[in-house]
Amino acid sequence: MPHFIMPLSRSQKKEIIEDLESRLSRQKAVIFTNIQGLKVKDLTKLRKLLKEKGIDYKMVKKTLLKTAFKKTFPAAAPDNIGSFDPRNIEGEIAVAFGYKDEILPAKILYKFSRENENLKIAGGIIAQRFFAKEELISLAKLPSREELLAKLAGTIASSFVGFINVLQGNAKKLVYILSNIKS
Repeated sequence: MPHFIMPLSRSQKKEIIEDLESRLSRQKAVIFTNIQGLKVKDLTKLRKLLKEKGIDYKMVKKTLLKTAFKKTFPAAAPDNIGSFDPRNIEGEIAVAFGYKDEILPAKILYKFSRENENLKIAGGIIAQRFFAKEELISLAKLPSREELLAKLAGTIASSFVGFINVLQGNAKKLVYILSNIKS
């Protein structure tokens, strides 16, 4: 039995575009994904995973996203954001909107795409700059801010331990030399 989807009314389209404009104007990161072939249970799992981290994930019609994009990012926007056309993304698309962390949405989506080949990262915007698929994947592979801070703290701590050992070694040698002079 065929499944028919009712076309959206003008008011529904307007409402969706306004919602997208609001999300686009508040975001720190927008990641576009191709979800064609993704099973509903996997999509539900991904949405839940993203929601737990404060990231919205919405399936969007490309034409409505293009309209919202044009209104939010004028053609003169930096790094050709204004000329980006979501209609060039293959397949059905869903968009992740990150409001707190710029890289976290890309990290989660990349990790999920490694486990599920039907999810494909198509590109995105981070800090008002458009990133191609390959650039986003490179960013997603970088250690998190917390991991980098932990490594820095470890490096600093080990430097202090080494410095203290050097100072203790010199003091021990001085005591040894003084004891030999005394005898």
